[in-house]
Amino acid sequence: MGVVFDIQRFSVHDGPGIRTTVFLKGCPLSCAWCHNPEGIAPRPEVVLAPGRCVRCGTCAEACPEAQDGVAAVPTAPARCRRCGVCVEACPAGARRMAGRDLTPGEVVSEIARDRVFYEESGGGATFSGGEPLLQPDFLLKLLDGCGAEGIHTALDTCGHAPRERVLEAGARADLVLFDLKSPDPERHRAATGVDNVLILGNLRALAEAGAALWLRVPVIPGFNDDDEGALATARLAASLGTVRRVSLLPYHPLGRHKGAPAAHALLAAEPVSPAPARLEALARLYRERGLEVHIGG
Repeated sequence: MGVVFDIQRFSVHDGPGIRTTVFLKGCPLSCAWCHNPEGIAPRPEVVLAPGRCVRCGTCAEACPEAQDGVAAVPTAPARCRRCGVCVEACPAGARRMAGRDLTPGEVVSEIARDRVFYEESGGGATFSGGEPLLQPDFLLKLLDGCGAEGIHTALDTCGHAPRERVLEAGARADLVLFDLKSPDPERHRAATGVDNVLILGNLRALAEAGAALWLRVPVIPGFNDDDEGALATARLAASLGTVRRVSLLPYHPLGRHKGAPAAHALLAAEPVSPAPARLEALARLYRERGLEVHIGG
């Protein structure tokens, strides 16, 4: 069994062609700009979208762990049983369960439903998260299951996992989408909670193993949108030899509006999305080094 928090069909930003993207729970990073905050914790949990809450109190009436007229989520998530009673009771749809237990066969069957679209567009399945390498056995079964069905696979990873795990999954996937935040270890630690020594080592190991790589670089104003940082990333990408494409992903506030467990903090101050002219200037640094660059997924 594995824990999946979303299966998104007809995705066009997570690899070539039309794809089904499977989002696995759990992530070792805590990126300040996280677009999928509901994927950080490894187990299923109740997620609250505050903008939808009408403060009617129905959740507290339903919650078996409510205290003083307040439901366990968001004020005391440690008490939450993850029973989903408050989710079913909420009349405004402000609550949902993030994560469900599925077998590899169930997931592969869901993916195979859209086989005709993959065949016509050159698409397939992408395994994302969270960080899919935190569920290694489940991930390998998914990759093998899709391979047996003749479905193209892509692994979307931050690269923060044991080397052997990264290389084994990378060898079974047809494509690796490697999320590269910054080559600077201190800058990386400040924004994600971990340094990037393991990440960069795994990236180089994948390249040496001949993995087909697409680099995905989130462009976050005030973090990595300066010329010096972008140039260092472009030089690293050009040195690897197996990078087929670089995607510059402009910051957007999706994560702030999706709702998240109370324990997960997002950006304290909302940055602005990078201007198109700035994105083009950054893309030029990569193109000057012979790399194919796309703005967006």
